[in-house]
Amino acid sequence: MKTAVVTGASRGIGAAIAVAMAKNGYNVILGYKENKEKCENLAKVLIEGYGIAAFAVKADVSVSKEADALIDVAYKNFGRIDVLVNNAGIAGFKLFTEISDEEWNDMIGTNLTGVFNCSRAAAKYMVSAHSGSIINISSMWGQVGASCEVHYSAAKAGVIGLTQALAKELAPSNVRVNCICPGVIKTDMLQSIDDETIDSLIEETPIGRIGTPKDIADSVAFLCSDASSFITGQVLGVNGGFVI
Repeated sequence: MKTAVVTGASRGIGAAIAVAMAKNGYNVILGYKENKEKCENLAKVLIEGYGIAAFAVKADVSVSKEADALIDVAYKNFGRIDVLVNNAGIAGFKLFTEISDEEWNDMIGTNLTGVFNCSRAAAKYMVSAHSGSIINISSMWGQVGASCEVHYSAAKAGVIGLTQALAKELAPSNVRVNCICPGVIKTDMLQSIDDETIDSLIEETPIGRIGTPKDIADSVAFLCSDASSFITGQVLGVNGGFVI
């Protein structure tokens, strides 16, 4: 049975990805930083609902030792790592001149360094096995930038560059690396946005709705499947046409 590691798996997009992987028969390691109870409850749901093995593992992916430990748990329990989904991330909305050093470092640390740390830890096992798929979750703002989200946009743009470079490096080892750039997705991050703004975002989305975590999870499931075996280094926009 194949094994997938999903970071930021306690809620929202990460939880939906974990469910999608379990549905497809993967054992799942669910990484979390703070929401232990939610992540452990999700692991139980996956075990009972899909007959796979699942573990919730605490890890701050911005810290290399914790990222290494997360990946090692997967390998020690299952002897393989077939898929890594780098989903863990934070968001922030602030004027550029008001972004503090701490806020910048936290954003880059979680959203970009975390991808680097987990990918480096998993790559050694994937290269050795001559098989594997790494899927990084970026953002449409990493493609085009967002006002008052300079630190977020910069980190997510970095994820795109990391994806493309790593894909070239790992392709000879039959390890694929791809990136998904979600648009406006209905998650907890939207709770602070008023209804008028949400309506405006829907109007700006050609397909006429905001996305769901399942929209992203379905795209992840495709990119780690045999149906995408000739796809690597690609940036897939899942945004309803918001950015074209």
